[in-house]
Formats: sequence, structure tokens, C-alpha cells
Amino acid sequence: MLNADEMPCYFQGRYVPLKDANINIRTHAMQYGTAVFGGIRGYWNAEKKNLYVFRLHDHWQRLRQSGKIMQMHWQMEFEEFEQIVLKILRDGNWQCNVYLRPVIYKNALELSPRLHNVTDDFSVYAIPLNDYLDTRNGLKVCVSSWTRISDNQIPTRAKATGGYINSALAKSEAIQNGFDEAIFLDVHGNVSEGSAENLFIVRNGKLITATVTDSILEGITRRSILEIAQNLGIVVIERPISRTELYVADEAFFSGTGVQVAWISSVDRRTIGSGTIGALTEKLQNTFFKIVTGEDAAYSKWQTSVY
Repeated sequence: MLNADEMPCYFQGRYVPLKDANINIRTHAMQYGTAVFGGIRGYWNAEKKNLYVFRLHDHWQRLRQSGKIMQMHWQMEFEEFEQIVLKILRDGNWQCNVYLRPVIYKNALELSPRLHNVTDDFSVYAIPLNDYLDTRNGLKVCVSSWTRISDNQIPTRAKATGGYINSALAKSEAIQNGFDEAIFLDVHGNVSEGSAENLFIVRNGKLITATVTDSILEGITRRSILEIAQNLGIVVIERPISRTELYVADEAFFSGTGVQVAWISSVDRRTIGSGTIGALTEKLQNTFFKIVTGEDAAYSKWQTSVY
């Protein structure tokens, strides 16, 4: 592979080395957080000598939806989007786990925190990435003092850059207080999600997660876990979750493109279950990793083969 700075990316309609993909300090998105983005994983299978991109079409679709909420005019069809992603991966000869970040951003060099009548642009870059959070050892998490932004403030359904200030406040608070990650409550006091992850708990053998109206991102990994669980015969419930349910849960784990499937050992210094990975979580985690690395043919529809 090339040096990281020399890796090809797609920027303002051209393929350029990552080091040359720079924006003006006056750019609207930089000043006001007026950008939306996606996070896409590619998994390297050394035995098959192939890289598998997970649920590429779903990520394209969510990016378009985020752009629509933010009054962006990105009309790129999936076929072109797919070609761009595959080209930067192939031209970079990526042979490791990779993270792709497509971004639509307001590119005008002007003042005024608005969305209408502001031009936008599109870019995609790739970086190597293994674990964002530890997926093998249990995570120690806390309930954040920061409230999750609501749909009528900064919509979490749109993966908008400005909204991640909320996430950054919670994440830093958690780490600086000795935890690995934070869990948000929404404006109603119900459990929402982590700083950049969806959340699941297990109670009495049932898999429970917050609803899409609980100020969560409509996670693609979350959707995948729900489908995998149903196919495994696990009872799945989507409903509001109270804070104290976290303390009495038998199991708990985060899901997301970055975090993948990472189990939680304690919440607010209360041990979850036995303090080890739960049987249901372990089954879902093992199945998930077989799928994303191209080892489970039953889910091949979710994979885009790079080579």
C-alpha cells in the first residue's frame, strides 16, 4: 500500500492524494458544522485475499437522507458512488481493515448560518481502522450528564457534523472520569445511545433496544443486529428503556460501524450480569464478524467485494 498521505481519495470531483484534499478556512461547513457524513467499514480477509465493504448501498441511502434533511442537493446515484469507493480502495491497494468516510458539505465561502441557497460538495477518503473500542474486553461506561440532542434541535437521524459536539462533550466527560464510553439519556429521561454507538441490552433472554424515536441514529449495524437476532430465533423488542434497566440488565453491548459489536461490563460502576460477555452477545458478535469478513454466504447480499 501507499503512504497514508499519498492514498487516493475523491475530492471536489477529482481523485487526488489525501494530503491534497484541503478546504478553505472560510468554508461554510467548517464555520457552522453544515456537513453530513457516513462511516463505512471494509474488512480484509487474508485467506481469500479480498476486501469486503459492508452494506455499501445502505450507507449511500442514509447519506442521501441526511443530505435531504440538511437541504443539500447531492443527487449522485448509487452506481457512481460505488465506483468511486471501489476505485479509491483498488488504487490504494488496500489489504487491511479500512474505514471509509463519505462527506457532503456546504462549500460556500460566505457567512450566515443557513442551509438554503448554499452550495455543497462531496468527498470520500479511506483510513486503516481495526477496533474503535475494545471488542474483546468489557467496556466500563457511565450515564452522561449531557442530554442527547432531540429531533427538534439537531436531528440525530441526520448524521450531521455539528451534532457531534454533543457526542464530544459526553465522550470526553466519560474518559476524563475514568470510563471507556458514555450513554446518553434523551430529553424524556429514557436511554438513547452511546456517544457514537447504538445500545442493546438483554433481559430474560430478550434483546431490547431503544426505538428510532428515542433520539438515536438509525444505525446500519443496529439494523443488521436486529435482523441477525431474528434469524437466530432471538426475541427482539424495540421500546423505551429506563436508566435503571441498564443496572439490572443481564447483558449489554454497543453496536455501530466504528464500534462493531462491543460488550459492556459495567454501567455507572454497577456490574452487568456476571461481568463477562453474555452468551447472547457473544453469539451475535461471532456471527457479525463472520458476516463482515465474508465467511457467511447467507449474508453475501450485504457485501461488496473489492477485488
